[in-house]
Amino acid sequence: MLIYIHGFNSSSRSGKARELQTWMAARGLAEAYACPDLSPRPREAIAQLEALIHASRGPAKLIGSSLGGHYATWLAERHGLKAVLVNPCVACHEKLAGEVGKVQKNWHDGSEYLFTATHLAELKALHVDRPTRPERYLLLVEKGDELLDWREAAAYYQGAVQHLLEGGDHGFTRFAEFIPAILAF
Repeated sequence: MLIYIHGFNSSSRSGKARELQTWMAARGLAEAYACPDLSPRPREAIAQLEALIHASRGPAKLIGSSLGGHYATWLAERHGLKAVLVNPCVACHEKLAGEVGKVQKNWHDGSEYLFTATHLAELKALHVDRPTRPERYLLLVEKGDELLDWREAAAYYQGAVQHLLEGGDHGFTRFAEFIPAILAF
């Protein structure tokens, strides 16, 4: 099973998730694809993802975007899986510390929740100091990402197959072009 893990305040309706779902369905692979709408609570999101991993007929493969890259890295390390990381968030607990006490809104369904110190502690518990087997990772980064510094991801995933592309943005504008390479990996 190929599991797409969306980012912070996103959902299964994100552009990349829909592009991948359409691509898979057009090739008769719809049943091999999953993209759950994740809980905003990291612990609950991981439980949702681990349920899919355990239900997979063979080894699951992960694609994580932004915060989803943080989750994918933790899951890949825990379960020995391969992961594709798209403009991933490294050390998310540090980057999201300023959001504690703020109301967050899902970009797709408009639902709201208060981001608390508990959310942050759960993110920190999922931090991986350094990937143990970088060959299990494919890093896709657009240097024009306005939210995350691409150099941080390139250094953190040193030894992984890396595509560091000029331009673009946090949404990774060239995602559709990379779907065949993602699946080949």
